[in-house]
Order: sequence, then C-alpha cells, then structure tokens
Amino acid sequence: MSVRIGINPLTWTNDDMPALGAETPLEVCLSEGKEAGYAGFELGQKFPRTPEILGPILDNHGLSLVSGWYSSNLLERSVDDEIEALQPHLHLLKTLGATAMVFCEVSRCVHGEMETPVRNRPQMSPTEWPVFLERLEEVAKYLETQGVSMAYHHHMGTVIETEADIDRMMQGAPSVGLLLDSGHLTFAGGDPAAVARRYANRIKHVHCKDIRKSVMEDAKNRNLSFLQAVLNGAFTVPGDGCIDYPSILAVLKESSYEGWLVVEAEQDPSIAHPLTYAKLGYANLTKLCSDAGISVNQ
Repeated sequence: MSVRIGINPLTWTNDDMPALGAETPLEVCLSEGKEAGYAGFELGQKFPRTPEILGPILDNHGLSLVSGWYSSNLLERSVDDEIEALQPHLHLLKTLGATAMVFCEVSRCVHGEMETPVRNRPQMSPTEWPVFLERLEEVAKYLETQGVSMAYHHHMGTVIETEADIDRMMQGAPSVGLLLDSGHLTFAGGDPAAVARRYANRIKHVHCKDIRKSVMEDAKNRNLSFLQAVLNGAFTVPGDGCIDYPSILAVLKESSYEGWLVVEAEQDPSIAHPLTYAKLGYANLTKLCSDAGISVNQ
C-alpha cells in the first residue's frame, strides 16, 4: 500500500482564529509546505475558491489539492438546501482532483468561541438524531454520485465529537465515510486505533495531529474552550505528543488504506515556528509510515 502526505495550512494561518498568522501570505504557506516535503494542501481561508485561479497557483508549487473543510447545517436545513449550498465547494474539489470532502456538522457548534468551554458542546436530542442521520445519509449518497466521498470530520465542540457519537453515526448512516482525526478523538476521550479498526473500510481521509497530554489535561481540568486549549499548545504534529501512531498506522496498513495522511496541528505560529513544525511533522510521519511498512508517494 502507499499513501500521500499532505498538510493543512493551520500550521501557518488559523481559520478559527484568523489573527493567528494573519500576516502570512498564501505563497509562504505553499512554498514552505513544498520545501518541507508535502505533496499537497488542504484548503484554508486564504485560498482562492475557484479552480481557474487556485489550480495554477498549486501547479506552480507542484502541489495537489488534498481536500477542504465544508460546514454543513443539516440540523437546520433540508437535504436539497444543503446540496445546493455545497455546490461551489464540490465543484472546486472535483475540478482539482480531490476525491474526499471534509464534512462537518456545525449547527450550534462552540469550537470557534473563545469563552465557551468545549465541554458545553451541542448534543442532539433523541428526536434530532434520526433526522440528522437520514439527511446525512442522503447527502453522502449524492456526493458518491459526483465521484467525491464524504469524509465526516468528528470534531471537538460539535454534535459528533465522541467515540459513541461516531459509532451512532456510522451505524445509522451506512453511506457516510469517516475522516479519522487522531487528535480530536484523543481529546474527546476516544481510542483512534480502535475506531480505525471498527471502520477501517470506511476511512476516506486521515488527519494526523498529536496531543501534548499535560496541556490537554489542564484544559479539561480548568474547563477551557477549544480555542484556549489550542493557544495553550494542546496540539502538535504527529510524533511529538502522546498518541500511539504505530497502532493507528498498523490498522491502516492492514486495511490497505491508500488515501491522504494530512498533518494538521492547530498551534500559535508565533510560538510554534511553522516551517520548523511542518518539517518535523513530515519527517516524523514519513518515518512512522516506513516503520509500519507503508510507502509514501509524492
């Protein structure tokens, strides 16, 4: 099996906190990402959203478009309205060759609120769950007809956060693919390797971030917001924290996963020098893949 290693621009400039890295041009993100060894980028706030403009920019750097985050509101609007809303994003991904959409339900989410404790995240009522799952299933089926898989991103501060949430979603919406995010799942108290094992054949995308355990525990003990945890340094690049990546990669190897592994570590770029951490993440993940018997393609 073989994978490609990409990166999210959060290393340089943050979408949830635009002030972080606000001064860093897109060209710097792309050139330093290429220098660090990455084959592609996910989308960020500074990326043009039309393929006619973004395509040549990525080509000039020898980079691919990996995927991009889409904020859904299926608890608040119909399937038809959601499908209409995602058309520009879908067009961009399809045109530039991305085969998975990072999809996350953001209704009532709190991960972008500085003063709201992340444990106050929204939870669906017993009557909302079946409505959400039915709508999510329909959107996933639609995306498949377009040649793009839904890669659902379980995320801190949202309605799908915990291992139990993921289980209920995957069991209730069989067409939905999973974005396995090692950092978010660990922060939520879950076991990334166990989840990967349960849904190995439905993993469409992988985000590789690590956790500084003491910072995460402090954030939980002090009931901090997600953004406060980020600013305090809860996340780092793979191989620089407490997550058991060999176990996760062993599952991906066994299931012959051949998608992207994306380094995504929300940090303050004024503290965590972006190029330094981009290089560290690439070096660590490449070695972890090699140790697991996984080939890395450019």
